[in-house]
Amino acid sequence: MIMQGRIIEYIEQGKFICAVVLSENGRRLHLLNQNGREVNLPAARIMYMNAVRLPAALGREETVGLLRETAQRRNEMTLPVELAEIWQLVVEEERLDFSLEFIADLCFGREVNDDQAAALLRAVLRDKLYFKYKDGRLYAHSLEVVEQLREREAQARQKEEFLNSSAAALERLMAGGEADISPDCLRTLSEYYLFDKEAADFTLARELIKRAGLTAPHAVFHLLVKAGYWTADENIPLLRYQLPVEFSLKAMAQAAEIAASPVPAAEAEGRVDLRDLPLITVDGPSTRDFDDALHVRRLPDGNFEAGIHIADVAAFIKPGSALFAAACERTTSLYFPDGMVPMLPPVLSEGAFSLLAAEERPALSFMVTLDAGGRVLNKKIVRSMVRVRRQLSYQEAEDLLAVDQDLGDLVMLSRCLRDNRVEAGAMLIPVPDVVLKLADNEVKEVHLADVDSTMRLMVAEFMVLANSLAAGFLANRQEPGLYRSQGPPRKRFFKFPPQDDLFILFRQRRFLSRGNLGTVPKRHEGVGVEQYTTTTSPIRRLLDLIIQLQISAILAGKGALFTENDLKGYAGIMAGVQSKLNLVRQQRQRYWLLKYLESRKGERLAAFVLDRLHGKVQVVIQDFLLQTELPANQGVKHELGDVVMVKLTAVNPLNGTCRFEW
Repeated sequence: MIMQGRIIEYIEQGKFICAVVLSENGRRLHLLNQNGREVNLPAARIMYMNAVRLPAALGREETVGLLRETAQRRNEMTLPVELAEIWQLVVEEERLDFSLEFIADLCFGREVNDDQAAALLRAVLRDKLYFKYKDGRLYAHSLEVVEQLREREAQARQKEEFLNSSAAALERLMAGGEADISPDCLRTLSEYYLFDKEAADFTLARELIKRAGLTAPHAVFHLLVKAGYWTADENIPLLRYQLPVEFSLKAMAQAAEIAASPVPAAEAEGRVDLRDLPLITVDGPSTRDFDDALHVRRLPDGNFEAGIHIADVAAFIKPGSALFAAACERTTSLYFPDGMVPMLPPVLSEGAFSLLAAEERPALSFMVTLDAGGRVLNKKIVRSMVRVRRQLSYQEAEDLLAVDQDLGDLVMLSRCLRDNRVEAGAMLIPVPDVVLKLADNEVKEVHLADVDSTMRLMVAEFMVLANSLAAGFLANRQEPGLYRSQGPPRKRFFKFPPQDDLFILFRQRRFLSRGNLGTVPKRHEGVGVEQYTTTTSPIRRLLDLIIQLQISAILAGKGALFTENDLKGYAGIMAGVQSKLNLVRQQRQRYWLLKYLESRKGERLAAFVLDRLHGKVQVVIQDFLLQTELPANQGVKHELGDVVMVKLTAVNPLNGTCRFEW
């Protein structure tokens, strides 16, 4: 077909453009359009072509004027086209595809000319609810498709209304005015901030942010704080990694039932009555979930009876229960400078299960006979009933040490236990804890707390003893268990940890082998024992609860509660959650530390050189154990372990970043 001289229509940026074909070159056309521009266009882009050619004698200006008149006329003719009425006439037909001329005839009711056909096509492409245009034909949508398209249109209108109203409200709020912002809007923004491209409504949120002008870094966070949706110090890592905080209704109901139940009788279920033993707990000053207690007695033969008594959570929580499911979901209690997320509801973790002073509690007691050198002469594990006599903080216990025989004996034995482990190859790396004290949502103090202080070491050594005995209990009976193991360090710098040498402790950590959790008992080089597990914190750790359940079932004569495959499944659950838990803990601790350091910006702080690598120098800020790196100082060659002064130049708690310079 010869196209030269014919009026055609094509679409440019969503608009119909009238043009006349000046020449043809294969599949490409040279056009003069209604805007007076000459363009080259593929023939495939033609939407409509007139049947009649323009007179050849028309000049350029006349042609452009005629094209503009044609475009205007067709636009005006498009307005009265009622596609809904036409669609109702044809939708019941057996065939749903029609020529453009046929539908135009139904629409205009007389012999169709080019303008009418083109006007109809414009109407169809403007309102795609009833017809689809393809390859020169119109296809009527079925009733079902029309309903679907109507629903989409309604959703699109709702989306646009949501965007317009929400953007306006957000702008008012950020300008300091009052704004009624919908919960859906705040939820959409919060999910975008937390999950970025993984957010369910990422595209919607991005458009909303653009319209509201929230493009600055963390602008969304500050808006959500201003709206009262988040606090100024919201725990973003906890939300971002979607760790559970609230307990299910079933779990809370079970917890309430347990808390309201009377404590079992001392002689019930074959328990040993140990209520007269002088049990003490020694913990941090803010501890509420006491899951371990100690006692010691001197024996006539010069040996010692030591007891490590662990809250018997297994007496109340069984596999298949809502509380056990909650423990599996969480796997551990999470502790932050500004609060905590318990593995079990506080009514239990801080109440019915906690070894509170003067309260009777069921326990799993590790009764051990030790000689004066801390060697185990005899041991047994019993299901017991206990009562704590004294609840001491670390500092209170330290203050009593000189005048309290029991504390003195426990400390002496714990030092022997520690020395024995080191002789057996244990790798002790007592890096201090960075303790942040908050008041009124502000860090008031940061200090380093020794993890090997007298009382911390005392408690830790008896917990290690109980845990190694628990592992031996299962391994020696060839019962299924979960064991922690670790190979020897790739390089060892010391036998006994040096005093006040953080550099060598940090260096040693880099050469430790990775720890493992499995069902086969293996040596734990870090602890210095042939097999190891943990069971001394069943209120706070899933692994400890599982091991306690297994041991308790065996002691009760019921046999192993879990098979090896069961335990492999639980190990997988814990491994799947552990990396998230570690990240949340680390990032939250870092947030508060950086908040504190904001007030120290510009100061020079002492650091030791940890490593040199690829033109960078890694240092550790001594007072805060904060690792960072700087470009190598070309003027000075720093040796590993050197103490240097570095300047804090930038801090951003929300980003989790800080910058130091020489």
